[in-house]
Amino acid sequence: MSHTPGPGTRSGRRSGRRSGRRSGTRSGSFLGEVKDAVTPRATLLVLGVIALQLLFIASYVGALHDPRPKDVPFGVVAPGAAAGRTVDRLERLPGSPLDPRTVADEASARRQIMNREIDGALIMNPEGGRDTLLVASGGGTVLATTLEGIVGKAEQAERRTVRVVDTAPASPHDFDGLSSFYLVVGWCVGGYLCASILAISTGARPANPRRAAIRLIVMALVAIVGGLGGAVIVGPILGALPGSVVDLWGLGALITFAVGAATLALQGVFGIVGIGLAILLVVIAGNPSAGGAFPLPMLPPFWKAIGPWLPPGAGTWTARSIAYFKGNDVTASLLVLWAWAVAGTVITMLAAVLPRRGRQETELPPATPAD
Repeated sequence: MSHTPGPGTRSGRRSGRRSGRRSGTRSGSFLGEVKDAVTPRATLLVLGVIALQLLFIASYVGALHDPRPKDVPFGVVAPGAAAGRTVDRLERLPGSPLDPRTVADEASARRQIMNREIDGALIMNPEGGRDTLLVASGGGTVLATTLEGIVGKAEQAERRTVRVVDTAPASPHDFDGLSSFYLVVGWCVGGYLCASILAISTGARPANPRRAAIRLIVMALVAIVGGLGGAVIVGPILGALPGSVVDLWGLGALITFAVGAATLALQGVFGIVGIGLAILLVVIAGNPSAGGAFPLPMLPPFWKAIGPWLPPGAGTWTARSIAYFKGNDVTASLLVLWAWAVAGTVITMLAAVLPRRGRQETELPPATPAD
């Protein structure tokens, strides 16, 4: 015979409370349902998403809505006193779009452009009224076109004409010189998405140092495969970028791992919120300041200042150097990427070690009751 617990028994009281909660949930007010469903943690996460959304709009529109060249490094080659007069004239242009300096000769100007020390140069012709403007569309088609317009107007005011020579032309399959930027964005996306998936599938914080090491190893393997895939797609398959496939492969692996390790580190310290912080750094702050759509000299001061220190900016600069400038002037950008990779690795391991030690110190065995 089955025994049904009575209302006075302990089990009966527990059963009644559970039944009451279920019936209250079904028949309670809508406000009660909201209070039960919307937890403080969920509320904070939703508010965080709204904040990221508004920051995304502010960052992209703020950086890209009104591009204006400012202090673009620019060379001037002219004989004698004409060089100083030309530099002075270009310095006084409205809005200070150029940062002109004298260069010894045309060969030096070409070399400085290829070394990415200057973005263009004006070669004055002392024997005629037609000068030469050197540009490098591989560093950004928009910037090269902007220099043509600025120098063309300045020359017209002096009743002179100018012919344009592209010393580092962008590939005909690289529209507006954007392929390097899109390639780097793809590598960055692979980095933080892989790290985010690891967090969603097994927890934001690794349970112990071994688990943290496993995540980093997986991240490295993904970086190697993704780096090679991206380099092959933009090179041999699509022909969008010239340059060494091996060099681009190494760059892609470094970018992917740097972003992934940084995301793992943020998750290890801040939990699931670390994914949002990674998006804030890489997507919201990093992409518009990378110099992709508009090269760095055309960005507002804030984005121009932070761009080279974030993975998208450092990666875009290096990818363009590999593709169009014989790999020149990449040391600083590679050091930035390595710093992100090393810092992300160290913090990820520390985040797995330090909390564990803290738990070992605070979680004492339960006391044995006295007889």
